Amino acid sequence: MTVIPDGALVVSADGRRASLEISGLEVIDQPMWPAHDAGTTPARLSYRVEWEATDERATYDDPAKLFRATGWRATTRLRATVEIPSTGYRWTSDAMETSRAAFGFIGEEVNGRYLGPG
Repeated sequence: MTVIPDGALVVSADGRRASLEISGLEVIDQPMWPAHDAGTTPARLSYRVEWEATDERATYDDPAKLFRATGWRATTRLRATVEIPSTGYRWTSDAMETSRAAFGFIGEEVNGRYLGPG
């Protein structure tokens, strides 16, 4: 579980744009995964994700799994950096301006006992 720091998630007043920026998240590097005895090395992850709604409304509804999301398809972009301090390794993704996701969504979801009739 990762706690999202105050101010890291910014949503526009109309709910059609959002960004999430996390810096220095402590993770592990496990290059031999999924080997049962794969070793781990402390690493840090920093990233920024941006969502912007298109005009295409979308609903994903699965009553059997007690889940519903309503909103818009969205253009989604990401940039990321991974650092492994013990080895000096650093990797940075391509620039945000060249990033494109195959799927993006921005909206609201309800699940579990809070899911009422659609």
